[in-house]
Amino acid sequence: MTKTIILIPSRLAATRLPNKPLLKINGLSIINHVYEKARSTKIGDVFVATGDKEIFEEVTKIGGNCVLTKKEHQTGTDRIFEAYKKLDLKNVDYIVNLQGDEPMIDIEDIKNLNTHAINNNLDIATLACKIKDKNVLNKNNIVKVITEEELLKTKMSKANSFLRKALSNNKNIYHHIGIYIYKVSTLEKFVNLKQSKNEIDQKLEQLRAIDNGIEINVILANKAPIGVDTEEDFLEIKKIMNYKN
Repeated sequence: MTKTIILIPSRLAATRLPNKPLLKINGLSIINHVYEKARSTKIGDVFVATGDKEIFEEVTKIGGNCVLTKKEHQTGTDRIFEAYKKLDLKNVDYIVNLQGDEPMIDIEDIKNLNTHAINNNLDIATLACKIKDKNVLNKNNIVKVITEEELLKTKMSKANSFLRKALSNNKNIYHHIGIYIYKVSTLEKFVNLKQSKNEIDQKLEQLRAIDNGIEINVILANKAPIGVDTEEDFLEIKKIMNYKN
């Protein structure tokens, strides 16, 4: 049976919203909301990977699993790979890299990503959703993905490119959702590659894979979660989650 684990990279050093993972919504920190979402998928063991003792203590105080990594990493993917090596788990086939700042991500989308990767023996897969607001195309903080073919609920497609700004006449362009699933062997290959020029210029680590001929498949998500990047994002999510509660 194929074995998947979920790793959640998290750090305090966000410049736009300091101490973001520790901010509370309904009495629970953002990082612990994401941790609980990951656990509820029941697709495998869940661990937070962090270089900050404050996050480690925040996760473990609710009985969560957390791995202390070195503080400085070029990317979240490098952090989760260090955590994976430290855990020294046996017979793991896939690793889900779940962003620690998306407490409203859809549980079914995470499960669907895992199922697609396993059933299609994918090296790397990620999620995207349709763009309903054209203003999103000009927002640098929202990453877009251009796929080879149209995404449908029953049909995934290879990613041609990821970018921050996009033209409205781009065909097959979607709002990228920052979650990945890696085959363990592919993840090991990825972290040993040098950062590519495109990756550095765009500040998008997934471009390292594309620039080195590693295929990323994109699966259509049910909905776009709201990432917490700014104070405005936090207040919006807090309002929504308080209402749902």
